[in-house]
Amino acid sequence: MNGPVRPITSAELEAHAFLHGLSARFLAELLPHTERREFAAGHTVAREGDPAREFFLIEVGKVALEIVAEGRPHLTVLTLGPGEVFGWSWLVPPHLWRVDARTLKPSRVVVVAGPALRDALEAHPEDGYRFLRRLVPILARRLDATRLQVFDVYRP
Repeated sequence: MNGPVRPITSAELEAHAFLHGLSARFLAELLPHTERREFAAGHTVAREGDPAREFFLIEVGKVALEIVAEGRPHLTVLTLGPGEVFGWSWLVPPHLWRVDARTLKPSRVVVVAGPALRDALEAHPEDGYRFLRRLVPILARRLDATRLQVFDVYRP
C-alpha cells in the first residue's frame, strides 16, 4: 500500500528515537501536522529537485538515499532503517530535495510537515536547538557517506 494509514498518537511520536526527550508542548504542536504512511518496496518517496515539504521518521522498512546522474545507474549513498530519519531539505531554502529517496522494503514512516516543523523550531528555541543538535551529526555522516560513494565510483 502506498499512502496514509492510521493517525499517530503523541506517545508514538515521542517514542521515536529522534524525537524522544523533546518537550511535550513541542511535540503537541507537531502532532496535528503528522501522519503515518506506508509504502510498498520500490516506491520513490522523493525525487531530487522536487519541492521538499516533509520530514520522515522511519518506523519499519528500509529506505535508500540515491544520487541520480544522467547516463549512470542510481548510486545508493546510504540505506536507512527503523529509528532513522530522512528529508531535511524543508529546513534550508530553496526547499528542494537533494537526493532521491526510495523504499527497498515495505516501509512505514511518520511524516511531519516541514513548514509546521520550522514554525515549531522557531517558537520553541530550546527544543529547536536539541532538534538541530540531533540533525546536524546525521547530515555530517551523510555528507561523508556521499563523498565516499563518489570517490569509489570515480576512482581511477
